[in-house]
Amino acid sequence: MTERLYNQDVYTRIFTATVLSCQEASGRDGYEVILDRTAFFPEGGGQYGDIGWLSGIRVTDTQEKDGEVIHYTEEPLEAGSTIDGEIDWKIRFSRMQQHTAEHILSGLVHKRFGYQNVGFHLGDDLCTMDFNGPVTKEQMEEIEQEANRAVYQNIPVQILYPSEEELEGMEYRSKIEIDGQVRIVWIPGYDRCACCATHVGSTGEIGQIKVIAMMNYKGGVRVTMVSGDRALADHEKREKDMKEISAMLSAKEDGLPEAVRRLKDENENQKHQIIELQRKMTALKAQQVPEGTYSQCLFETDLDQTSIRELMNHVLERSVAVCAVFLKRGEQYQYVIGSQKRDIRDLGKKLNERFHGRGGGKPGMIQGSLTGDEEEIKAYFEEIINVQ
Repeated sequence: MTERLYNQDVYTRIFTATVLSCQEASGRDGYEVILDRTAFFPEGGGQYGDIGWLSGIRVTDTQEKDGEVIHYTEEPLEAGSTIDGEIDWKIRFSRMQQHTAEHILSGLVHKRFGYQNVGFHLGDDLCTMDFNGPVTKEQMEEIEQEANRAVYQNIPVQILYPSEEELEGMEYRSKIEIDGQVRIVWIPGYDRCACCATHVGSTGEIGQIKVIAMMNYKGGVRVTMVSGDRALADHEKREKDMKEISAMLSAKEDGLPEAVRRLKDENENQKHQIIELQRKMTALKAQQVPEGTYSQCLFETDLDQTSIRELMNHVLERSVAVCAVFLKRGEQYQYVIGSQKRDIRDLGKKLNERFHGRGGGKPGMIQGSLTGDEEEIKAYFEEIINVQ
């Protein structure tokens, strides 16, 4: 059985060990290596397995299988040889920061509302937590502030291995039923939770806890959080984005909300103006169509889907029996065809069959898209329009 150095000292980064076995990995590239001792944490407790190096050979993952710690390496190692191991400390420490921060937030939510953390994902960019009850944005802001007060207090994070008798009288959070020895991560005043993963030694090492997103999820709420180095990176990115937006809008950073509101209002006004101009343009286009003709087949490039319907309706108002409008969109044409005098669904079916199109509608109006040449589409339309 491998001696697990991370349980003795979570800050062990470099160690020596003997290779007990090495074989080709099952179901994946690389090799499975078992050591007599390791500082590599295998995936568990919602935390990914460590990566790093064994005598310079890359360790891409660490998993637990049948009670053994399996190191997945890119190259083989000789059984019986002595190796130097080194975990990728930057990644491990970041995961420790996020995980301890998650315990503090989850503990505070549980303490205030009684909710359980029913889903937890500790990725290498973001950490998400799913709570089985609603929390408002204002309430989460209060919890975030309290969580950061725990950081500022630099509270020692304690690891406990209580006896069965001690465990019976202890209140703690746990996501699963645990057989055998239970490992408790205790942050006094904030959380006591069963967890097998690695954590920082004191809350001050988290640096900062920042909730960056919330959404309703399965009757509760999903919270996205960053902390430590990731919180700093998130802050730096947001600051850079603000400076860039500030320069583009020629506005001071503290005036950005008002500048954006002003820009939004201007865009809305321009949209309304464009819509009104398009309406006038479609009405003018329709006036160019002779009144009383049986059919019209029009091709457009500068309208939108709403405008081509309006153009069709304007044309039909000029006592035209059937009007088809085709709008060029890349390699395809969007179309709308209408009539106040006949069922045009069969007309659309023929067009779709001939030009690999799709669409449909009601007897008096159909719409869809097809692919073809303008002259060919127009010629075929004129060919079939009089076929009842």
